Amino acid sequence: MCFTILCFLICWIVGAIAVASNPSPFFGALGLVAVAGVGCGVLVEFGSPFLALILFLIYLGGMLVVFAYSAALAAEPYPESWVDSTVLIYMACYTVGVVVVSSKFWHEWVGGLSGSADEWGPFTVMRADHDGVAVMYSEGGWMLIVGAGVLLLTLFVVLELTRGLSRGTLRAV
Repeated sequence: MCFTILCFLICWIVGAIAVASNPSPFFGALGLVAVAGVGCGVLVEFGSPFLALILFLIYLGGMLVVFAYSAALAAEPYPESWVDSTVLIYMACYTVGVVVVSSKFWHEWVGGLSGSADEWGPFTVMRADHDGVAVMYSEGGWMLIVGAGVLLLTLFVVLELTRGLSRGTLRAV
């Protein structure tokens, strides 16, 4: 269990480095999908598969909209890939930064990986997943409203950025 979570977290860090170091939205979106999948895998390992599924679907739906608009803005015939020299230099710098920071906090992080929520007790009636979804909608309802407002504001900002010269969102690039 701990080994699987550790592998997921290492894959998450590698995916985040790939997203941060790539200037092309095409490869960045691929990295974001990988990071979202690995993050939801961590949630599944900690005992909340329903929440992981919902987050993955919502995240991919929102990211699809943002990717469509950013791909429309960055119409490059030959975008930079992960094996270009500038991107490899950025990846090396970010990797060195992650290794330096993680070496300082390694023992605190590894000590927190103690097991999943299903291992809390053999006689539990409800899984932690069901309780977590109920708490998310009861006590975290205001956060859902704030998140919906932020996503709506983001949609308007992206529409304004891609508007062009008074031609609406459809324009020739």
